Parts: sequence; C-alpha cells; structure tokens
Amino acid sequence: MSDVEILSSKKRKLSPDASHEEADEGGPSSSSSSAFHNDINSSPSSSTQHHATSSSSPNNTNTTTPNNKLPPRPPNNYDNIRTAIVINNGTRTNLIRLIGLKSLFARQLPKMPKEYIARLVFDRRHKSLAILSSDPEKKDCDDEIIGGICYRAYPEMRFAEIAFCAVSASQQVKGYGTKLMNLLKMHAVTEGIEFFITYADNYAIGYFKKQGFTKAVSMPKGRYQGLIKDYDGGTIMECYVHPTIDFTRVPEMIQAQKEFILQRIRAGTAKSDKVVYPPLPPDFYAGQDVKSRAEKGAAERSLAIPGVSEAGWTMADLMASTRDAKDSDKKKHQLKSDLLALVSKVQDQQYSWCFRDPVDTNEVKDYLDVVGDPIDLKTMEKRIRRGDWYKTKHMLFSDMMKMVNNCKLYNGEGNTYYDCAVSLEKYLASISPMFTE
Repeated sequence: MSDVEILSSKKRKLSPDASHEEADEGGPSSSSSSAFHNDINSSPSSSTQHHATSSSSPNNTNTTTPNNKLPPRPPNNYDNIRTAIVINNGTRTNLIRLIGLKSLFARQLPKMPKEYIARLVFDRRHKSLAILSSDPEKKDCDDEIIGGICYRAYPEMRFAEIAFCAVSASQQVKGYGTKLMNLLKMHAVTEGIEFFITYADNYAIGYFKKQGFTKAVSMPKGRYQGLIKDYDGGTIMECYVHPTIDFTRVPEMIQAQKEFILQRIRAGTAKSDKVVYPPLPPDFYAGQDVKSRAEKGAAERSLAIPGVSEAGWTMADLMASTRDAKDSDKKKHQLKSDLLALVSKVQDQQYSWCFRDPVDTNEVKDYLDVVGDPIDLKTMEKRIRRGDWYKTKHMLFSDMMKMVNNCKLYNGEGNTYYDCAVSLEKYLASISPMFTE
C-alpha cells in the first residue's frame, strides 16, 4: 500500500490505462440536490454506511402535442457525465481512482475508521461506481473523483450491499447524489442485481427514501442472512431494481403518464370520475349465478355494477384481467409443485444425506470462512414453499450445483463428504433436462 500512497501524495498523472469506464448513461431532464453530512451517529463497530440526505425537484419540460404525437426526446442530462466502474485489478488508473475514492469516503465520513474504509474499497470483491471530473487537469489524479458508491454484489443471490456513498464537498447541491444512485441502478441490471440492501443511520434514511429505498424489506431474509452483518444503530433498507425501467428518465416517465391520464380525462373517456353512485341494493345480484367462477360470468357481474362501464371498462378488459390473473396463479402453482418434486427426488438419493440440513456452524466453526454462500436442500425447500425465490427451474439447479461445489471446496478429496458430492453431481447431470422443461 505504501507505493499506492506515494502515487496519491504526488497526484502523479499517468498514461491512460484500462479504466473500466462505462458508456454514458441516459438521464432525465431534471435537477436534484443532495447534501452528504459529515456528522455521523455511528461507532466504528456499528456502521458501514454512507451518511447522506438529499432532496430533489424535477424540472421536466416534456410535453405532448394535442394530436398525441410524441415530441422529440429531450436532451439527456446524463450524457456528459463521465463514469467508471472501479475495481482493484492492479492497473494504474484504477489504483489512483481507488485512492481517490478512499480519500473521498474518509473526508465525508470522518467517524468511519480509515482502515475499515481502505479495506473495503481495495477489497477485490467490492466495486465502486465513480463519477469523474471533466477537468482535464484532474484526469488520472485521485482528485478526479467527484462522487462514488462502493458496493459488493452477491450474484447468486441477485442482490448487492451498499457500503459507502459520498459526494465531494465542493460538488454537493448539484444533484450528484441522485445521479450516482440512478447510474448504479442502471449498471446493477447488467450484473443481474435485483435488490440493493444497506444499513442507514438517521442521517442517511431520508436520502435513501428519496432514492426508492424502503424500511419494509421484501427480500426473504434467508437470501441475505449470513452474507451481511447486522449493525447496531443502523436501519436496514432495501430497494428493488426493476430490470426494464430507465432510472435516469423516471421524471420523464411520470410526466408522460400524467399527461396521458389528463388527456383521457379531457377527452371524456372517464366522465364518471366525479360521479358518486349509491350503494348496491340487497337484491342487486338476484337471479345471477354469483358462485360461477367462469371468466365471462365474473366479468358480467363486474360490468353490471353502476359506474364500471361509465369509467371506460369493457367486457374484453375485464375478461382479460381475470384470465391473466388465473393464468399467472396457475403457472406459479405448477412451478412450485415441480420444484418440490425435484427437491424430493434429490433427497431420496442415498448420498444426499449430508445435504439435507444446513451445516451447523457452531460445530464447524470455520465453515463460513471457506464457504461464503452456504446452501442445503432444507433451505431450498423453504424457499420454494415461500414461493417468492425461484422464478425458474434453472435457478433451483444453480443452487444445487452451488451446494455440491461448496461441499467439494470445504472438504477436499479423499473423504466421504467429497464422494457424496461427486455422486450427487453425476445424478444432477443425469436429470438436468428436468430442470429445463
């Protein structure tokens, strides 16, 4: 590290190197402000967090024309932002940027131990998204970093933990806090990340709420338990990263939706929006087959309710919504049944005995030092029964192969556990077509 610090102290300019810079991301026609506070209520042993608050005030000028033709897409505020995904791969450019990120986090999070910041930033399992200065005088210097977010991804679990987030004091109140998070979400989709998790103190909660984080964690606890630590004084928060949303254009999307609804109201397709209908009389359904679950019967009963047709609903709309809901439920139940059957087939094999329950880490104390992502058949079965974990059979197959590889990694060749893992691996290969049907 001493050589790296020498580079930092001299702020030497180096020849261009592999920088892992990303292509410019798209962004909304909006402005926002963020202030990252230095006053942190966290002890060195209880916090790993960025301490930020922010406020945003979209200034969107997107409009639609009366004839419903879309106007030209407005300029993108993100087009001129230089970004880079910085990893510790030994290149000079990335080493300088890692030093810049370490210095930035240390300045903006003064109560965070500097050794802890350095350890995570330079850890090869962590990555950082950095916004870079456009000033050519600062290129390839540690002062090139305007702001950054350091995170660690867990690809198999499809989530990432955010460790640090900060913007340089001289660049605050310019919207970089929001832009950082939006760009990170856009990049997260390319890594298959579905959720972000972080522990925020009281100064950071407001910022994260504005970035789409919530205290109500919907991700199953078993998905991240054992992978991230619980921090005293921190509030766990989660953000779902939708794979098809362009987070850099959210204000434009909201404006377009608002305009569409207003046009519908103005056009008279929702004339009943201010009409109050009386309660349904007791004999309203007299003579109707209210127990029928047929799509047409349910749609007819709904359409007969005063105000439904006036609001623009049609028989086709109601039947389609009913059919889609039933089809979706049917597919989920079928997938759940198939997954449970596959787990049962594996459990029935004589060599699966050592995979049926979680490894007791109280007894095998060094297991988590070797295996970073433990998994077993009992845990898989619990995830299946919850119904919100495995979206495909292939995801279950991936977990089973991970279970085999974990066993081989920890035990090594020449023992019963390793032999069981090899036998199970061969069996999984023989039934692999069942995981793709």
